[in-house]
Amino acid sequence: MLENQKFRPHQVIGPLGEPLTLDSLPKPGTTRWVVRRKAEVVAAVAGGLLTVDEVCARYGLSLEEFAGWQRAVDRSGMPGLRVTRIQHYRQVYERQQRY
Repeated sequence: MLENQKFRPHQVIGPLGEPLTLDSLPKPGTTRWVVRRKAEVVAAVAGGLLTVDEVCARYGLSLEEFAGWQRAVDRSGMPGLRVTRIQHYRQVYERQQRY
């Protein structure tokens, strides 16, 4: 979404195909981040519901942390957001880049 865009969508399509609105996003101040919640926030930014700056302020995230979520979704989809599998997906991606 362009930063100077005047109109924002009222809803976007979430990672599981359901409509996402500001009310259906994780509550501000969320500290327990499961894969679905991370994917919803990434989808909200991709669809223009929120900006990256708004997400970082709303959830207390660093820009690097959110960018890591975006990269994980781009590379591996929702499974890439699993904390326990980060190293596995990173190795797979690095192998793909070599060939």
